[in-house]
Amino acid sequence: MRRECVMWFVGIGCLLLLMKLADFGFAATWSWLWILAPFGLAVLWWAFADASGLTMRRAMDKMEERKHERRRKHMEALGLNWKRDRRVAVIKEARKVEPPPMAVAKKKTEEERHNRDVITAFLPSRQELPPTRPADDKA
Repeated sequence: MRRECVMWFVGIGCLLLLMKLADFGFAATWSWLWILAPFGLAVLWWAFADASGLTMRRAMDKMEERKHERRRKHMEALGLNWKRDRRVAVIKEARKVEPPPMAVAKKKTEEERHNRDVITAFLPSRQELPPTRPADDKA
């Protein structure tokens, strides 16, 4: 519900009040509590909107919209292309390079993990495997 909601409450309240005062229609037999209820709802809605910051947020949004429109008009008057920023952002987005997907790591079996733990437990440098010697090519 928006600001127009308050206006609806006030409008309905005024209509019911006029009907009650003129003894016209269905509102003539209603209690004054029901006739004045829309005014109370309008006050409650106004209090809620102010307390929650809804009114201020809407005012700030309007101000931002006016500022954007004023800037667009000035840019057009200067002969500058105000849509350029949006176009540049789209081009930059299109040029983004996606990093290659990472290789899927193979899951080690329980035995391989156990062997690795045993080897690393006895090596002082905590390496996974002892260094290998180059093969002698004496043929």
